[in-house]
Amino acid sequence: MTTMSKSPRPGTPRPLSTTEGFLLGGVAACVAVTFSNPAEVAKTRLQLQGELVRGGGEKVYGSVFDVFTKTWKNEGIRGIQRGLSPAYAYQILLNGSRLGFYEPIRRTVNQFVGLNAKEQSPFTSVFAGAASGAVGAVLGNPLFLIKARMQAYSPTLPVGTQHHYKSSWDALKTIYQRERFRGLVRGVDAAILRTSMGSSVQLPTYNWTKNQLVSRGILPADSIWTYLASSSVSGVCVLVMMQPADTTLTRMYNQPTTQLPSGRIVGSLYKNPIDCLWKTVRAEGPLALYKGSTAHFLRIAPHTIITLTANDVIIGLYKRLRRGTVA
Repeated sequence: MTTMSKSPRPGTPRPLSTTEGFLLGGVAACVAVTFSNPAEVAKTRLQLQGELVRGGGEKVYGSVFDVFTKTWKNEGIRGIQRGLSPAYAYQILLNGSRLGFYEPIRRTVNQFVGLNAKEQSPFTSVFAGAASGAVGAVLGNPLFLIKARMQAYSPTLPVGTQHHYKSSWDALKTIYQRERFRGLVRGVDAAILRTSMGSSVQLPTYNWTKNQLVSRGILPADSIWTYLASSSVSGVCVLVMMQPADTTLTRMYNQPTTQLPSGRIVGSLYKNPIDCLWKTVRAEGPLALYKGSTAHFLRIAPHTIITLTANDVIIGLYKRLRRGTVA
């Protein structure tokens, strides 16, 4: 007698693989970054304005809207969307990792500590969010580095150290020729800190809010309003957690470098993220860590909303397409 291998019952959806989750999450993030990149440019410039100058120094930009106005007037659409190409590649790696690895890590940790794989435990959810974000931060560090430097560059109203690159490839090549691999991973410790802090709350707060809305009968599970409400709460939580580390990361990435007698190239202003935090607070006061927070909100809120909403919509479309293909 021939033994038949078991197959899923008809109509039972196959869970997304890690690769599928990675790719679909990356696509969703690229949709979002097209809209959020101008606010990221403004945030970067505001965070670098008055760097390590007591009292903040003379302000080139008065507010996030002043950055938009002056950048558009002097640099046009190219200035408003500086760093967009590396931002796309970075988002694929970061959010592909964050959205694609989150569930596999969470289920694995749940099973390791003796919980049901489907249970939404706050501890394992936060851990999975931080771990998946850290993976994405490491993978995407060179791209975030050049993105930040390209966004900071202004030929008319410069703030902070200016790095002028012709393209993303020129940036990668220039950094590698001068600093080798160490240059491409500069600031990775700050990137892990920033992304882990943001990722630790992004998906857990999104899923918790969504579950509350659905379980209490406030909104249906497949409603676009459910996605928007859940991702809005998530965006605010991410901003609160991430802002000080985000300011630190921007300054770590953009700082000038110095070559030591040994030949090693190091940052001229900061040794590490803690040193950056300390020097910033000492010179500019604690509120300096929240420079650009309005711009950050204008960036992170729509970015989180669009990313998580688009991710749910894209996954739904992909599953329907997959079912149609299989049928």
